Amino acid sequence: MRGRVFLILLLLCGPAAAEQSILVAVSGNFSVAGARLAEHFQQQTGISVRTSNASSGRFYAQIVNGAPFDVFLAANADYPARLEDKGHAVAGSRFTYATGSLVIYSSTVDDCYRALTDKEAGFVAVGNPGTSPYGDAASTFIERGGLREAVSGRLVYGENILQALQYAVSGNAVVAIAAKSHVNPRDLPSEPTCVVDVPRGQYDPILQQAVLLTSNRDAARRFLEFLKTEEAREIIRQEGYEVPE
Repeated sequence: MRGRVFLILLLLCGPAAAEQSILVAVSGNFSVAGARLAEHFQQQTGISVRTSNASSGRFYAQIVNGAPFDVFLAANADYPARLEDKGHAVAGSRFTYATGSLVIYSSTVDDCYRALTDKEAGFVAVGNPGTSPYGDAASTFIERGGLREAVSGRLVYGENILQALQYAVSGNAVVAIAAKSHVNPRDLPSEPTCVVDVPRGQYDPILQQAVLLTSNRDAARRFLEFLKTEEAREIIRQEGYEVPE
């Protein structure tokens, strides 16, 4: 009798227990912030959050092909909107959780902009504009800034913006057009030799959006609501992003 009661309780509690774990696809540029947010949410709710990091473009392709993520924290608005349009995300769940910005970074030279514009200076690292929203923004900056000729033959592409920064950190590229959030000295092996903000008017706003990928997961909805709290917004600010009003 005792065994039958235990079995019934197990069957009743099984689905509820499964609800207490979610899988979040986090754009590579947001990996540090995403891990901090997941930890705080888990401490408060007891809900386990597993995060996976890659370029937004790679996640988009995986989600379209059935990858079992519950939430997508993208580095732009385009991929979440396309997922909604194609029926792979819950309509009306999409919102902007952070706004990113670009910098020119170097670990080897004192004048970032001069190195960017000097044809003889060495390689310039950017994210792949086909898969990385920050790479796409860097490409826009190159066009609007009249830099296409200056960087011709010098561009090297990372799969995502973090990999592009690593090329410059290692010295394999003289500069990187990187995410401002990634040049926190806490996360780098050494102090940068120069960091220059890219003027906002030379690339489109980088609106990073979140979207719910499953309609029947209360835990996933709770995580998205947590991202809107002041506690979460302060963590996002600390990691070098702006947050919407």
